[in-house]
Amino acid sequence: MGASVLLKQDGAIATLTLNRPEAFNAIGLELAQELTAHVQSVAADKGVRAIIITGAGRAFCAGGDLKWTLAYPQGPGAALRKLAGEVHLAITNIRRIPKPVIAAINGVAAGGGFSLALACDFRVMSSEASLRQAYTSAGLCLDAGGSFMLPRLIGLARAIEIAALDEPISADRALAWNLVNQVVERSHVEAAAVNLARQLNQRSLNSFAWSKRLLNDSFETALETQMEREREGIATCAEHPDGREGLQAFQDKRKPRFPA
Repeated sequence: MGASVLLKQDGAIATLTLNRPEAFNAIGLELAQELTAHVQSVAADKGVRAIIITGAGRAFCAGGDLKWTLAYPQGPGAALRKLAGEVHLAITNIRRIPKPVIAAINGVAAGGGFSLALACDFRVMSSEASLRQAYTSAGLCLDAGGSFMLPRLIGLARAIEIAALDEPISADRALAWNLVNQVVERSHVEAAAVNLARQLNQRSLNSFAWSKRLLNDSFETALETQMEREREGIATCAEHPDGREGLQAFQDKRKPRFPA
């Protein structure tokens, strides 16, 4: 059996491909563990400045492997506790990695696949793809960070609508609802994600890391505490080589040249 997640590196861009096309890239224990390991690896790799997550075949990710769940000897509840623990570790790493993570949604993203896409910092979606939370139609509840990310991206009312009705969300609607950043033709999804990664690579990675951390924490933090974190962050950034270059470029009235 081959790897459940493939890693390809092209310069400063690492692409992680969920590799169970015969199962629409459903998330089992092995895939979740490999995804976490790869995310941790590229996080530590100083040569990687942006990460793309996509799926092999026709789907981005169809969600949790329910066939495995239903066959689990201790029952589906125990299976989902185990699987969710592994998936949540991957999601936590994606949200905390100090580098931009781009979901290249090449096909359907449902259940845990929907939540995985939401956990990424940017989402490029095929015009032929669709999103679906799926859980509540199976008598379950949101998982894999979906209940955290949805209301933050689109507001509580719309999040409750998605959870309650579980209607498939087309690419056009996903863009209108701010669930994705770009919609392109299916054949252009990977190229659009790579182009976005290259744009981000020209900017300050340290600045992005601080901004992502501050934005992640802002919903659970009092204003005064958040502003103190901003004060420390902006001062620390100014002392970093990227900050020094950015400030010098501002003074020189030129475009900054951030080191790779």
